[in-house]
Amino acid sequence: MKKEEVEIMLHDKVEKGEHVSPILPEGIKNYLIDIDGTITDDIPNEEPERMATCEPFPDALKTLNKWYDEGHIICFFTSRTEAHREVTENWLNKHGFKYHTMLMGKPRGGNYHWVDNHLVRATRYKGRFTDLVEKEVTIEVFKD
Repeated sequence: MKKEEVEIMLHDKVEKGEHVSPILPEGIKNYLIDIDGTITDDIPNEEPERMATCEPFPDALKTLNKWYDEGHIICFFTSRTEAHREVTENWLNKHGFKYHTMLMGKPRGGNYHWVDNHLVRATRYKGRFTDLVEKEVTIEVFKD
């Protein structure tokens, strides 16, 4: 799905005369992908000169582009700041990453707890991109 198609799908949803939040079609995932330490070396914001010269993890490039080609939405969600947007976009394009959007300024420090009214699934990157597999785990949730 191209960027323009995603924009159309995710905007201006109206039901019964009121705007509503869009819901993705069945089987389409909205991937939020970290950059540093996930698709390339872990480069801190304090060393932005390294952002232009680092190399991508080959399995990340292959897997993310496969997901894009399958019609999923790829959004890079990074702790890099707006000041790093241009060098980051140039790097992603130089290495051939296909993506739809990029959100800058993710909080630093990890231990993320995402609270949302939409379904959220989290997958921790542990050094290798592969197709996702199902696995039973224990998670923290709100009391019913």
